[in-house]
Amino acid sequence: MLSRVAENLYWMTRYMERAENTARLINATSQVLLDLPRGASFGWDVLIQVAGLDKLFREHYPTFDETSIMRFLVSDEKNPSSIVSCIHNARENSRTLREVLPRTAWERINALYLFVNGRAAHAVERARRYNILEEIIERRQSVVGLLADCMSHDVAYYFIRLGRFIERADMTTRMLDINAAVLVPRQQVPEDPAMALLWMGVLKSLNAYQMYRRHASVHVHGTEVVNYLLKDPLFPRTVRHCLDEIESCVSELPHHGAPLKTLRIAQRRIAGMKVDGLTPAQRHEYLDAVQSDLARVHEEIATEYFHFCEQSPDPLKAVAAG
Repeated sequence: MLSRVAENLYWMTRYMERAENTARLINATSQVLLDLPRGASFGWDVLIQVAGLDKLFREHYPTFDETSIMRFLVSDEKNPSSIVSCIHNARENSRTLREVLPRTAWERINALYLFVNGRAAHAVERARRYNILEEIIERRQSVVGLLADCMSHDVAYYFIRLGRFIERADMTTRMLDINAAVLVPRQQVPEDPAMALLWMGVLKSLNAYQMYRRHASVHVHGTEVVNYLLKDPLFPRTVRHCLDEIESCVSELPHHGAPLKTLRIAQRRIAGMKVDGLTPAQRHEYLDAVQSDLARVHEEIATEYFHFCEQSPDPLKAVAAG
């Protein structure tokens, strides 16, 4: 396979996964706002830091208010990670891959692009935001199901899965940091029932609430939620499961030594992480380290399969990779 084709497949699915996960991040935030404990407030600047976009945001917006942040994350084309930008880039990548992808996949991606272009501006409004973002999530998932069902599971499909699971693992770590944006009064204890509602919102944003209750605990506690979303090997949105899927894909590709070596560093970090007793600041540092591991895995994959004939990768895609 041409490295250009492999790279376009990889980025097509990363962009689509990022659009879906950004929608999930925003809906999780909306749930947090409804469930804030008495006396607590939401630090919008922390949300942008969690998304890793604070520097870019400051270049274009003067204040960290809800309207500006929602516009920046949903419809601002100056943000390469906004939902509109991601779907546009996914469409452009898929348009060049019609000989590789099923025809119906292109049609659904194009339909998603038209839907997002027509509705994104309305998602800034809190009253309409949830339904529009849920529609984006469902339409994107229909593309994933179509590719899994109607595309040969060959080398091209491995690059599709690679992009999906690297992006998904990264965003799961960021979703776990959502509660860092909640500014709680000093007298509030960490395991207050109101705080359990915030963690429940994180689980529901990842569609993980029922599986958490089935496999982890019927009670929602912050430590158990973090442990489940990092280490459970069976649920498709946990970091452990994503890393295992990345390993299975990379193992099927040639010249996989360097990417696998870097990936196993990330796997060992997750396996050795002791969640009990961590303060929110310590947990944030661990999650940052996991995100750095994932960025290095991406760099090794890009070096080995996309840019082995070049001195440096495409700067635009380097920005989008974080």
